[in-house]
Amino acid sequence: MRRISVHLLLAFSVLIALTPNDDARAAELKLLVTNGTRSIVDELGPQFERTTGHKLLIKYEGSPFLQKAIESGESFDVVLLTVSSMDTIAKVGKIDAATRTNVARSGIGIAMRTGGQKPDISTTEAFKRAMLGAKSIAYVTVGASGRHFIAVCERLGIAEEVKAKGKTRPSGNVAELVAKGEAELAIQQISELLSVAGTELVGPLPPELQLMTTFTAAVGAQSTAPDAAKAFMKFIGTPEALAVIKAKGMEPG
Repeated sequence: MRRISVHLLLAFSVLIALTPNDDARAAELKLLVTNGTRSIVDELGPQFERTTGHKLLIKYEGSPFLQKAIESGESFDVVLLTVSSMDTIAKVGKIDAATRTNVARSGIGIAMRTGGQKPDISTTEAFKRAMLGAKSIAYVTVGASGRHFIAVCERLGIAEEVKAKGKTRPSGNVAELVAKGEAELAIQQISELLSVAGTELVGPLPPELQLMTTFTAAVGAQSTAPDAAKAFMKFIGTPEALAVIKAKGMEPG
């Protein structure tokens, strides 16, 4: 009986920690979220709203675009960015540095339409052959995954061939181009590729070509609801949230 009481007390304590107090009840939080973590926030956001009563207003965009918007004065309560973009806005005092927390890490992968013959990308040479053999390749031109992909192609001496058949966007999920039949392959963060119906993951880039990107979150320095914003930060670190992060093809922290 005593053991059951302890468990009930712990569960009640967690609920109280996530439930808004009178001063922060039903706060409206503005979140700026990099596309690389969209699949996580899409699932965790509604759970947070149901648990706490707070409402989330979420803007999704690539980290470079969000960084530029913040530098230009856009307000926010919580931001999720790549480490490099977060470092930049931290230097100009846009975040509460004490709240900064690494949320997840993701590698770059390749996606194709569901049901097709998967190309071999297990080694550097196999990857090179697959890129040269593809009729069209989708990638972003501004995001970290696209910049890294082109840098890899330059290293392998195939950049001009790849660019000639590139299906590009500045930002956004390029696996959508594969789903529509506008591109044969898509190169992007694995977490983004897994979210598009009608496509499947070929696999990650070979280890020697891989780039792991860390996504980090922080409360805005000028947040109008800092207590609610900190509650969201706690929520994305719960065991339930970590399970979602793994399910979306990412590694916690």
